[in-house]
Amino acid sequence: MTTITQRTTATVFDFATGARSVALLLLRISLALPFYFSGLTKWDGFLRLSDNAIYLFTNEFKLHLFGRMIDFPFPAASALASAISEIVVPVLLVLGLGTRFAAFAALGMTAVIQLVVPDGWVNYHLPWAAMALSILLFGPGGLSLDALIRRAAAKSQE
Repeated sequence: MTTITQRTTATVFDFATGARSVALLLLRISLALPFYFSGLTKWDGFLRLSDNAIYLFTNEFKLHLFGRMIDFPFPAASALASAISEIVVPVLLVLGLGTRFAAFAALGMTAVIQLVVPDGWVNYHLPWAAMALSILLFGPGGLSLDALIRRAAAKSQE
């Protein structure tokens, strides 16, 4: 009787672990997609920043701080940093490589976007922040390069 109970318990735990890994993969992809597609709009080709991106950071995007609208400091550099981050961070999230770092970066980008578009908090920024915080809390899951590296490191120390 004990072996049946042990096998059943092991099966339930295996299923739960697998379901958790799939859920965390889907969470990482869900957080990555909007940033990645936004990042694609900031490039005119391979390593060529779009003139539109620079224009937006120079003339359109303003930081809403303390009841005032403030210009972005160093708009060209801000546009470049945004464009790079919005491509690199989502790729890291989907691959599950440096996942907690990438989730923290996504949370930071969400905070800056909230300062630029304060009306988007309910539909966009709040869910993005919740997803990023969940990834920070629970990690990347088993379907990630982080987990693969962790397993390889543990195996090499045996």
